[in-house]
Amino acid sequence: MSAIRDSARILRWSATSALADLRAFYTWKTWLFGWLIRILCQVAFFALIGAMLDSPDRTAYLLVGNAVFVGVTATMFVCASSSWERMAGTLPLLIASPAPPFLVFAGRSVQWLADGLACAVISLFLLAPVFGVHLPMPAALLVVPLIALTYVSVYSFGLVLAGLALRVMHVRNLIGNVGGLILMVVCGVQVPVSFWPPAVEFVAQGLPLTHGLSAVRELLSGASGAVVARLALLEAVVGAVWFCVAALTFRHLAESGRRDGSIEFGD
Repeated sequence: MSAIRDSARILRWSATSALADLRAFYTWKTWLFGWLIRILCQVAFFALIGAMLDSPDRTAYLLVGNAVFVGVTATMFVCASSSWERMAGTLPLLIASPAPPFLVFAGRSVQWLADGLACAVISLFLLAPVFGVHLPMPAALLVVPLIALTYVSVYSFGLVLAGLALRVMHVRNLIGNVGGLILMVVCGVQVPVSFWPPAVEFVAQGLPLTHGLSAVRELLSGASGAVVARLALLEAVVGAVWFCVAALTFRHLAESGRRDGSIEFGD
């Protein structure tokens, strides 16, 4: 019980620091009139492709896929923000502390989850009427917890990449961007997963976003609750696996750093 209480305390203070970073990163004006408008333009751009093809089904597919994906883009910022600790010179102190470094990093970038969820929900519910995409209300409101679950899964995947990025700081942004690009291409954002060869489709089943996005699409198309629940469960399982891999990645980073002194102060 004491260990659980200590872990919760570490996560709480890490999350508090993350939210302070978000407030320093954005004002409500820069978020609303800068970042959010940029996100809306991105989603609208892909939805316009469907409109130009004069295909309501394609328009709906692209709008939903990209509305969900814009939050993935924000969530994958965990790669960059995790590396800030090494750039600031605080990583050695975290490695030397008795608390597991992974717990600190797991809470340290949760601001991107909140940012991504807000962007996705606003994009979906604001642009769907503009492009004539029907959202069955009130059932459509259930996409909010589904998207949140999906982003937690993506966040776990991003933590794995963050653990790698802390080893190769000079390509930290590249790692995050390539990871996000793979999710966009493979996981059913622009084209169905079945479009790809069987080998790629098999890989997609083990990536976050695939099942969560499918659950959102099925919910909006009026599928049964059992179908949506099964896809949501698969997304949760995939996310749990990536979370465990992330924990092992940071554990290896800490242990090897203590052993060979490779975690230096500063950059």
